[in-house]
Amino acid sequence: MAFIRRKQRAKERFSLLLLDLEENYFEQHTAYNLTGRSTEADGRSTGSLKICSKSLIYEPDDALEPILKIPLKDCRGIEAEEETDNNPFIESKPARILIETKQFYLIKEGNVVAPYKYERGDKKILFQLEVSSKTEDVVQILLQLYRASCLDKLGDQTAMIAAILQSRLARTSLDKNSFQHVFEQPHMECVAEMVSPLVTNAGHVCITDHNLYFQPLNGYPDSVVLIELHQIKRIYKRRHGLRPLGLEVFCTENDLCSDIYLKFYNTKDRDELYYYIATFLENHMTEHTAESYMLQWQRGLISNYQYLLHLNNLADRSVNDLSQYPVFPWVLSDYSSAHLDLLNAASFRDLSKPIGALNTERLERLLERYRDMPDPKFMYGSHYSSPGYVLFYLVRVAPEHMLCLQNGRFDHADRMFNSVGETWKNCLEGGTDFKELIPEFYGSDSSFLKNLLGLNLGRRQGGGRVGDVELPPWASDVDDFLQKLNAALESQYVSEHLHEWIDLIFGYKQRGSEAVAAHNVFHPLTYEGGVDCDSIEDPDQKIAMLTQILEFGQTPRQLFTTPHPQRITPRFHNLSSTPSLSSSEFSPVSPSMESFEDLTEESKKMAWSNMNKLTLQSCHKLHKEALTGIAMTLSGEWIFSTSQDSTLKMFSKDGVLHRSVSLSNMALSSCLLLPEDQIVVCSSWDNNVYFYSIAFGRRQDTLMGHDDAVSHMCWRNDKLYTASWDSTVKIWKCVAADVSSNKRTQFDVLAEYEHEAGVNTLDLSPAGTLLATGTREGILTVWDVSSPLPLHQLPCHSGIIHQVAFSPDSRHILSVGGDACLAVTDVQTGMLISTVQAEEQPRCFLWDGSTVLTGGLSGNLTVWNLLSSKVIQKIPAHSGAVTCMWMNEQCSTIITGGEDKQIMLWKPQY
Repeated sequence: MAFIRRKQRAKERFSLLLLDLEENYFEQHTAYNLTGRSTEADGRSTGSLKICSKSLIYEPDDALEPILKIPLKDCRGIEAEEETDNNPFIESKPARILIETKQFYLIKEGNVVAPYKYERGDKKILFQLEVSSKTEDVVQILLQLYRASCLDKLGDQTAMIAAILQSRLARTSLDKNSFQHVFEQPHMECVAEMVSPLVTNAGHVCITDHNLYFQPLNGYPDSVVLIELHQIKRIYKRRHGLRPLGLEVFCTENDLCSDIYLKFYNTKDRDELYYYIATFLENHMTEHTAESYMLQWQRGLISNYQYLLHLNNLADRSVNDLSQYPVFPWVLSDYSSAHLDLLNAASFRDLSKPIGALNTERLERLLERYRDMPDPKFMYGSHYSSPGYVLFYLVRVAPEHMLCLQNGRFDHADRMFNSVGETWKNCLEGGTDFKELIPEFYGSDSSFLKNLLGLNLGRRQGGGRVGDVELPPWASDVDDFLQKLNAALESQYVSEHLHEWIDLIFGYKQRGSEAVAAHNVFHPLTYEGGVDCDSIEDPDQKIAMLTQILEFGQTPRQLFTTPHPQRITPRFHNLSSTPSLSSSEFSPVSPSMESFEDLTEESKKMAWSNMNKLTLQSCHKLHKEALTGIAMTLSGEWIFSTSQDSTLKMFSKDGVLHRSVSLSNMALSSCLLLPEDQIVVCSSWDNNVYFYSIAFGRRQDTLMGHDDAVSHMCWRNDKLYTASWDSTVKIWKCVAADVSSNKRTQFDVLAEYEHEAGVNTLDLSPAGTLLATGTREGILTVWDVSSPLPLHQLPCHSGIIHQVAFSPDSRHILSVGGDACLAVTDVQTGMLISTVQAEEQPRCFLWDGSTVLTGGLSGNLTVWNLLSSKVIQKIPAHSGAVTCMWMNEQCSTIITGGEDKQIMLWKPQY
C-alpha cells in the first residue's frame, strides 16, 4: 500500500493516528503513572506523557500495558498536587499532576491493534514528571487546552486551539544546526503542516540553496525531515481542504507515494516555495500536463495503469489525502466464473456509465427521486471515493487508520470488505453504494487482501470470523487475482473504452448538462468550487461544512472539457510461419521502378549487398525506458543515445558508460551531433531542444520553440529543422560554431511550416533543398525549403507516419506507418508509386534507394528488396519494438535501439 510502505517505527506504539481528526500533538515528557497496575517494584509505570490539543495520552514503556488516552473535554479537574512531607522544614513543591475524569480509553492492550476499550465512571489518575520543575508549566498548558475544549461552540474551540498553536510556532524557529552544510544559505522560512493520511503535523519549513527542511514542532516522528533539492523529480501544487494550500514533492518518477506533502497557512508561502524549487531545477523538472500524458497514452508509450496514476496526480488525488485518494475503475463484471475470458466483452463492465447507472432498475428509482428533488439536485447521495471507502479496502493493512476515522471502532463485520464478488454485487444493487476501486487492485502488493496481522475484525452473522478477502473462482490466490485484474486493465477492450470512463471522472461529463445526460451527478459539495468556505462567516457552520465535505469525498479536479480521444489500439495479425512476410506486389507505374538508385560508392554498395549478413558485435542496456535516438562521433570513439527515461547517455563501443545526463523531466525524442562533434542536440516532449556541450559536460543552451512535444529534428548548413506535435515544422538559424563557443546563442526562426496535424517525423534531402514531413494522421508533405508553400501533399498512410527518408539521389521518399505499410513516393510528381504491406508494423528504417533495413514491433530486423517487394532476411534482434536506427557514413556500423532498453551494435559481414 502506497502510504503503508513508509518507514516503520517498529518499537514505537504511539502515532498521530491515536489523536482525533484535526487534533494537534504539542509536546511530550517522561513521566510515571502512579495509578496504573504496574509490575514495577515501586508500583508505578514509566512512560511518556503526550500533551495534545484535545487529549492527554500516556504511553507506558512496557509494550504490554495499554496506552491511556484521556479526552480533555471529559475531565472534571486538572491540578498540580503538592508532595507532602512530615518534615516542616522542607518546603513542599508541586510534583504531581492530578487528573479527574469521567471517561478514558485503553488502547493497544497487550500490544494488539484492536478497538479501543472505554472505561467509564469517575476516576482519579496521578502522573509524576521525571523533571518535576516542569509540572506547573504542564498543568497550565493542560488547563488552557481544557478551557478550549469546554467552549460551547466548535468554532470557538477551533479558534482558541489554533491561536495556541500559532503562538507556539511564533516562539520557535527552525534549528539551523540541522543544516547539512555550514555554507548553506536559507532562502525562506515559514510555518506549515506535514500531511499524511488523516493527520497533519505543524512545524517550520526552510528552503536553502541545497535542501528543503521540515522541522516538526513536536519533534515527531523525526527531529527534521530533509529533502535534497537535486533529488526532486516532481512537484505539484495541491488543493487541501478545498483551498490552494498544498504542495507535494516527489523524488521519484513513478512512485505513487511522495517524499513530503506540506500544507501551508497561506497560498503566498506555498507559491513562493514552489517557484523557488522550480527555478532551482530549471528544465530538469517539468510540470506535466494532462494533454502531454494523453499523447503518451494514445501512442501506447505508457500503460493504462500509468496513465490513470498520472491523471489522478494532476487532479489533486494523493495517497496522503484520503478524501482525495486516487480512484480507479471497476473494469470487470465477471466475479463468478471459474475461468476469466478477457476476449469476451461480456466479462467487462460498461465503462461509459458511472457505477450508479449500471443497474437500470436502480437508476430509474434514483432518477425518479432526482426529478422530484428541489435544487440543487443530485442523483447519488454518496460518492464513488471517500476516506471510508479507501479504508474499507485497506483495513487489513491500515487498521489504525480505520480506528482513527471511526472513533476507535472497526465497522460491523458484515459491512467489511469480505468478498470481491459481494462488494461488486452491492455496488450494482445497493441503494447507497457507488464506490469505485483504488490503485492497489491493479498493483503488485496483495497484502491488503489478507489478514496477515491476525486482526480480530469481528464475526459475521453466520458465525465466521472476518479473515482474508474471498476471491472470485477464477483466481487461484491473491497474487493471481491482482495479475488478472492488471491484465484486464491493460486488455484490448479496456484500452478501447477507458476514455469513456475518463470522460466521467476527469472529463467533460463530470459536470454540467453532459453529466446530467450521463447520469453522473453527485452532491454539489463534492465538486471543486461547489462551496466557498471562506465566504461562510459563522465558524461553526464553516467547520461543519468542511468536515462534511472531507468525510463525504471529493470529485477530482476537472482535467478535460472536451471528449477524450480513444487510444490508438491497432490489432496485429499473427506472424506467418513462413520465412518471409506476406506482402503485396508492387504495381509499376513508372519506368524508374526498374531500379530506385544506382549506387556509385563501392564500399556502400558492398555494405548494402551484405545487409542480410548483419552480425551482432555488442549489446548494452543503459537506459530505463525505450530508446529514441542514437548518434556516434566521426572517430567512432563515443556513442550517444536518448530515451523516454529523459536521459542522454554517452558511452564507448564496449558499453562503458561515460556520462548520464538528465536534460528534462519528460522523454527525449531524438539526438544528433553538430559538426566537430562538440555539441549533442536533443529534442524533448517538453517542447524544448537542448544543446549539450561534450567538452564542458553541461547543457550549453535551450531552445524553447514549440507549443507541444518536439518529435524529430535534423541539421544542415547552419540550420536546425524541428518537427513538433503542435503541427508545425520550424527552421532555425543554428550556427554550429556559435553554439560550440560556450556562450548563449540567438536562435532566429527562418521559416515555419503549418500542418493539419501533429508532425511526427521529417527528413532533409541530401542537398538540403527539399524537406519531407510525416504527420500523425498519415499525411506526407514535400516542401521546397525556400518557399512556405508545400510542393506535394498526399495521404500515403492510414495511420501515423513513423519515419520518412529521401533516397540518396533525392528522387524518392520512403515512409513507414502505423498501417504496417512501406510506401514509396516519387518526389518530382508527388505520386505514390508503390506500397508494400508488411505483416508487422515497421517503426524505423535505413535504406539505400532499393534495399531497406526495417525495425519492427516484434524486435526483429528485416531486410527488404523493394524491386521485388520481397523479404530477403529476418534477423532476430530486440525483445521489444525497434524504435530507432543509426548508420555511419561508410555504412560499416549500424546501431539499433528498442523498447527493451537495449542498444545493439551491428556490422555487415563481407
